[in-house]
Amino acid sequence: MARTPGRLSSTATSGHILEMIRTGTATSRSEIARATGLSRPTVALRVTELIDSGLVVEGTGAVSSGGRPPTLLEFNAASGLILTGALGMARSQAAVCDLDGEVLVRTPGSPDMEQGPEVTVPWLLDTWTDQLAALGRAPGDVRGVGIGLPGTVEFHAGRAEDRPSLGKWAGVPLAPLVAERFPVPVTVDNDVNVMALGEHIAGGHGHTDDMIFVKVSTGIGAGLLSGGHMLRGALGAAGEIGHIPVRDGGGLPCRCGNTDCLEAVAGGRRLLESAAARGRRLNGLKDLVALAAEGDPVAVTLVRDAGRRLGEALAGAVNLLNPEVIVLGGDLSEAYDHLVAGVREVVFQQCTALATRQLRVVPSALWDDAGVRGCAAMVIEGILSPEAVNKLLAG
Repeated sequence: MARTPGRLSSTATSGHILEMIRTGTATSRSEIARATGLSRPTVALRVTELIDSGLVVEGTGAVSSGGRPPTLLEFNAASGLILTGALGMARSQAAVCDLDGEVLVRTPGSPDMEQGPEVTVPWLLDTWTDQLAALGRAPGDVRGVGIGLPGTVEFHAGRAEDRPSLGKWAGVPLAPLVAERFPVPVTVDNDVNVMALGEHIAGGHGHTDDMIFVKVSTGIGAGLLSGGHMLRGALGAAGEIGHIPVRDGGGLPCRCGNTDCLEAVAGGRRLLESAAARGRRLNGLKDLVALAAEGDPVAVTLVRDAGRRLGEALAGAVNLLNPEVIVLGGDLSEAYDHLVAGVREVVFQQCTALATRQLRVVPSALWDDAGVRGCAAMVIEGILSPEAVNKLLAG
């Protein structure tokens, strides 16, 4: 997630200058000099360093206001690659992105997550290797790896901690497994957090820095952005909205060990069980969504009720965080009209007038791209920070 720098002091480094070029804050040597207060020779030296590294290229000249037109400087997104893996219990995706986070190639798959990383990680590594070959790129072009896991992740440790759903993954650091083939920085986060980042960076929801992204599928989770920053909490457990108890749940047990959690009452498994009890035997949530789209009364009722349950949990988050937008993603969100009707009914009833004055509830704009785009954004934020770039150039 690129930050937009203000005026920098004369201590601005090459890493800061790259950030200015990436964000469009300054796109010529003269603009960089004015913005930083650096002398022209110093700017020229640092820009040359970035060009020699391949991170910056010279483009066509800008329109001149008199005299020789200045040469534009452009970030070279093709100078490196990001490998991303958006993993899910039902389906997963592996992709290769450029340094702008644009997806160059994407491959869906269904590795058995329950078998643990010794099954899924080899699938990722082999898929990435094949993708690089198809692009005509070498493993040495890879600058970082981002992985999203469908469970609670201890972010700074880079490992899953969600034993009920990811028992064989719990406590296993993924970086050493990936480094056997790709010795680059590896960043791991919860799948909903990376989807939230993807929607924030490229989802087209306006320039909002205050967002709640909700994935409503087999499980239910939320990614929280406040002031443009991901709220992960002390250990990475923020956003577990699926484990907030709801009223009148009937004592349903949840995989976390508690009862009447939102996920247990309104998650995908429960909805399919309820549909079967009402004579609608379905193979998965996609079938339920299709029925709701056809106006089937059982499917519509189940989806709308799930929206109301979700609204109960979201109401507290809206009053607490005052987001500008709630983005609904995941399989069930494809029945958006019925789901959002239930969400809106409860959220706008239970939240303060000020908290909902500008609140929008919208569907995901990226759908399946959200995870891989978010994984790339998560990695880019680290490897292209001014500090990381300066370390790379000094290396």
